[in-house]
Amino acid sequence: MVLNGVYISCSLSSFYLQKEKVDVPAAGPVTRISSGVMHLQICAKPGAKFNNITDVNADGIGVQIAAPPVDGEANAELVKYMSKVLGVKKSEVSLEKGSKSRNKCIAVSSSELDEGAILQKIHKEIGDG
Repeated sequence: MVLNGVYISCSLSSFYLQKEKVDVPAAGPVTRISSGVMHLQICAKPGAKFNNITDVNADGIGVQIAAPPVDGEANAELVKYMSKVLGVKKSEVSLEKGSKSRNKCIAVSSSELDEGAILQKIHKEIGDG
C-alpha cells in the first residue's frame, strides 16, 4: 500500500510495518488538468525592460514582465504575453492562482495544445530571445 509517497507493507505472520521511500516523479511546469486545459507554473519577474522567458525548470517557467506589479498590470501583461508565445487567443489564457505573488498558475484552454507543444513553444521563445 502507498500512503503519502511512502510504501507500507504489512506481514500477517509477524505484525510489523516496513516503510520504504518511494520515488515520486516531480511534476514539471506544465500539467494537464482536464481535456484541453493545461496549468503552467510561472515564476514572474515584473518590472523588466521587455517581456522574456528566462528559463524552464521543475519549479516553473521564469518570465520577465515589462509592467510594474501595480493594480494588476503585470498580471494582465503576463496573460497577454503568454497568449502570444503559445499562439492562442487571450481569452484562452487566464490567471488561476497567485495574483499577488511571483509564483503564479496560468490556465490555458486549448484543444490544440498538449504538454509537449507548450514546452516546445516556450523553448522556441527562449531560443529566439
